[in-house]
Amino acid sequence: MNPLLDFSGLPRFADFKTATVTPAIDQLLAECRAAVKRAEAPDTPPEWDAFVTPMEDANERLGRAWGQVSHLHSVMDSPELREVYNANLPKITVYYAELGQNEALFARYKALAASPAFATLSPARRKIIDNELRDFRLGGAELPADKKARFMQVQEALAQLSAKFEENLLDATNDFALFVDDARELAGVPADVLDMMHAAAEADGKSGWKLSLQMPSYLPVLQYAEQRDLRETLYRAYVTRASEFGKPEWDNTPLIARILELRREAAELLGFGSYAQVSLEAKMADTPAEVLKFLDELAVRARPSAERDFAEMQAFAQSELGLATLEAWDNAYVSEKLRVARYSFSDQEVKQYFPEPRVLAGLFKLVETLYGLSIREDRAPVWHPDVKFYTLYDRAGQRVGQFYLDLYARASKRGGAWMDDVITRRRKEGGIQIPVAYLNCNFSGPVGGKPALFTHDEVITLFHETGHGLHHLLTQVEELGVSGINGVEWDAVELPSQFMENFCWEWDVLKHMTAHVDTGAPLPRELFDRMLAAKNFQAGLQMLRQIEFASFDMHLHDDFDPKGGRSAQNLIEDIRKKTAVIIPPAYNRFPNNFSHIFAGGYAAGYYSYKWAEVLSADAYALFEDEAEGYGGVLNPEVGHRFWSEILAQGGARPALESFKAFRGREPAIDALLRHNGMV
Repeated sequence: MNPLLDFSGLPRFADFKTATVTPAIDQLLAECRAAVKRAEAPDTPPEWDAFVTPMEDANERLGRAWGQVSHLHSVMDSPELREVYNANLPKITVYYAELGQNEALFARYKALAASPAFATLSPARRKIIDNELRDFRLGGAELPADKKARFMQVQEALAQLSAKFEENLLDATNDFALFVDDARELAGVPADVLDMMHAAAEADGKSGWKLSLQMPSYLPVLQYAEQRDLRETLYRAYVTRASEFGKPEWDNTPLIARILELRREAAELLGFGSYAQVSLEAKMADTPAEVLKFLDELAVRARPSAERDFAEMQAFAQSELGLATLEAWDNAYVSEKLRVARYSFSDQEVKQYFPEPRVLAGLFKLVETLYGLSIREDRAPVWHPDVKFYTLYDRAGQRVGQFYLDLYARASKRGGAWMDDVITRRRKEGGIQIPVAYLNCNFSGPVGGKPALFTHDEVITLFHETGHGLHHLLTQVEELGVSGINGVEWDAVELPSQFMENFCWEWDVLKHMTAHVDTGAPLPRELFDRMLAAKNFQAGLQMLRQIEFASFDMHLHDDFDPKGGRSAQNLIEDIRKKTAVIIPPAYNRFPNNFSHIFAGGYAAGYYSYKWAEVLSADAYALFEDEAEGYGGVLNPEVGHRFWSEILAQGGARPALESFKAFRGREPAIDALLRHNGMV
């Protein structure tokens, strides 16, 4: 059997071959279209079991098969896989575009919504129908035939352009390599990073050390390398990836312009004034103006802190490091030196206390304490030897969910960290289908016989992605369309992930997840106290940076004219003049590697990180409020409430209703400002 057509259990990664992709996708698309044809038939009644369930079944099979291909394209990219992925992507895109424009199906859903049977359906099913009606309108179902055809062409082109954007960025990142033979040029770079660089050079048959633009190599050079020109070399290479400064075939500049033109065209075809308005139809925020007002108000609160942060950096750089001017490639280096001077610890010192086995044990203990679950390592076919697999069990010993954990960076893997779904919880004839998730990060792996060591920021990243994973895995919803993360408003989907980050600053959590890699000693409480004191170090600068990106994204998709003679680069330069405290060099081409909005689904939605941070900080504040009476924030009673009102609900009800059910009121910004030291 073609492994992509086997839905009896977990993906069969050991049997995957690129030659299996096209036959599987063609067969599944044919089955989906047959299901659509049956649903459209005049003798098919507009009832849930008659047409919704059969289509859900067919679409789920297609989604699961294509999800495996997309996942491997992200984590084990190769020329062969890329070719077959790009050959099948247009077929997938066309199918979903056809589905979104199908007037007969749209009529079926409208008839079901208007029927007496609608009131007898579960709230989850009613929510799915409401979402479907909205998505049909946004998919062009109400357009005349000529506009429908053009809308479909636009969707297909956008899918291909987004895939090409991500591939260009990956190729440009992997193309850079700097080999260093003189150890003196790497003065200041931590020993474990040097070991990794030396191993990378050996793998290429070279002597010395190999520096790359992968984050585990790039960031330590920017933070620790004493050679200023070395920092500048890597900085320039990193911020000009996929731009006119590199290979023309990898330049994302024309792709950005075309993506923006097509998104604007799609919005106009649907009768909207901008793509941002389309994007917000399925989000908590109502209008672009509301989002921009939120960002502007947050910027006003953050700016005094950011200006103070930058002034301190400049003064320290001049007085202590002899740097008369502070350049972009100095910022991470100076920040690290200032933090060490002020709080007497470095990221590198803290990193020695976070070996991977202890971090995972501490993370799992937190989940077990809050939600009464147990997490055990399990066996499953994987795509790389470094990948681990785990199963969650409840108190009765029943499986709740499973997840893959792919922690390390490699050349075949796209950058960043993300969670994705493998299998979604739903009720089927044989019982409940157990949900499964992918958790992906880009940390440095084990070197020299020692386990992988994580910085505290990397620990936070791991907790963040685990939060997304728990949102998917702990749902109690049994309807596919609103189970787990499905159907959750995009600007609320970061709530569970950012919520989890808060526990990385709790002693009762950290004390269980640290052991010095050489001595086994736990993280000293005194060092933790210094870390806590430094928690909001440069929080103003960090917040303004996120607001800069979010404002750029929203303006780009709302009031920016892609045919007006100005570029996305011109726009972000204008945004920086208004928002930023630190202005990067003129050659910085951030838009060219902003894959979140051009290839990652965050278009006109990047603000959701800050929007959801208000929700997550306010949700966590309830754990803080109850801590005194309980003896700490690890309160299973509040944890169970968070599970039942937030995680369990998935997209079965509006996110604001779920938040109010948990918190007992509307969200407030106070906790976010307090957590960032801005009160």
